[in-house]
Amino acid sequence: MQREQISVFDIFKIGIGPSSSHTLGPWRAAQQFVQSLIDKKALEFVEEVKILLYGSLAKTGKGHGTDIAILLGLSGDDPVTFEVDQVIPKTAEIRKTGKLLVGGKQEVIFNESEDLLFLFNESLPFHPNAVTFQAFLTNGAAISETYYSIGGGFVVKEGGDGQTKTDVDLPFPIETANNLLHWCIKTGLKISEVVMENESAWRTEQETRSGVLNIFKAMKECIYRGCHTTGYLPGGLNVARRAASLNRRLIGNRVYTNYDEWVDAVRDTGNSFQNILDWVSCFALAVNEENASFGRVVTAPTNGAAGVIPAVLQYYLVFCDGYTDERIIQFLLTASEVGSIFKKGATISAAMGGCQAEIGVSSAMAAAALTECLGGTQRQVLMAAEIAMEHHLGMTCDPIGGLVQVPCIERNTMGAIKAITASQLALQTNPDNAKVSLDAVVKTMWQTALDMNSKYKETSDGGLAINIPLSLPEC
Repeated sequence: MQREQISVFDIFKIGIGPSSSHTLGPWRAAQQFVQSLIDKKALEFVEEVKILLYGSLAKTGKGHGTDIAILLGLSGDDPVTFEVDQVIPKTAEIRKTGKLLVGGKQEVIFNESEDLLFLFNESLPFHPNAVTFQAFLTNGAAISETYYSIGGGFVVKEGGDGQTKTDVDLPFPIETANNLLHWCIKTGLKISEVVMENESAWRTEQETRSGVLNIFKAMKECIYRGCHTTGYLPGGLNVARRAASLNRRLIGNRVYTNYDEWVDAVRDTGNSFQNILDWVSCFALAVNEENASFGRVVTAPTNGAAGVIPAVLQYYLVFCDGYTDERIIQFLLTASEVGSIFKKGATISAAMGGCQAEIGVSSAMAAAALTECLGGTQRQVLMAAEIAMEHHLGMTCDPIGGLVQVPCIERNTMGAIKAITASQLALQTNPDNAKVSLDAVVKTMWQTALDMNSKYKETSDGGLAINIPLSLPEC
């Protein structure tokens, strides 16, 4: 059986919010379809394009910006580099003019109400997040391709093998937590060191280090922006941003011109329990308010759960004196391996597993990473991940109005706090006496996902989404 090979850069991807599965994934799928047209030498003959959204992509696509992502992806824009303040203006221009420049080259007439269809009552069997692209050519032929956004920005083409990179001979192949522990015991390496050895099968260690620090750069810039941006989130819920006002209450009204200066000021506010709780919440709120506003974030492992790991990492850097490149790399490598274990053994898609697959996984990743950086043994690291997920089992995904705002943003604060608590519990416990393994909790999470009613899987058909009366405008 072919093993799934997942890199740190598969788990952590830079993109634009609000959702990795409903925004980043469809955006990437649209880009892949355009590339397919180019490869088939068909782009210059395209005269009409239609997009069909199925399942969860249809039900919550409007609130998650799926339509916006697809328009930008078809236009040839990239979520890593596209200017976030142009997301709304560019899509508004496409809608106003009724013209879409496919691949940035081939202009077609585009009537969104007829050409971008939300098939609310139709689903495809492979995965709830499905999108079909159809291109009609001047010679009467048509090209149709279906893609699945399977969570965390991962995209699988129907009929394809799902590979995003070349398979390599990993020195330490890992499918389960038990595999990981085996290699750690055999070699004496820390989890982050095992991960680095595997990453070196794809690229040099220096390239990995630079790439991970670039991921951290995107995370810290996101936190800083979120802590200094006021106003209301888009989408019609009129949710006020809270991170900036909380930041001001904690730090005062002085303006800090850059991240490092601001971090020094945060550190100077003290180590009281209440202060740290407030700051961890502030960090998480900042990221997910940016995410909800089509800001640039890092999947960790998804956009909806993007605030947990940056918040816990920021806590470690500021309040545990961990602000070195080595510690940042160690933290993110450890976190990525735990995330990959959940993806291989269960899911990181809320449309498949509910919010346990997003906030639960991100909390487990953060707990493990923090534990290693605080000196925990390999067994304690895995124990921390298990504790964090154990107390997210069964969490449903029921976004109000299909927006990644309520309860999603606050859930990141809770996931971050649970991660820190799980880490502390693991550090104070002899893991030899543990009754539940990480592999057992991964298996349980997947079984719970299979048992969970589909209305609690990112459809907005159940839970809070139907108990909070709303009248959202069409967008």
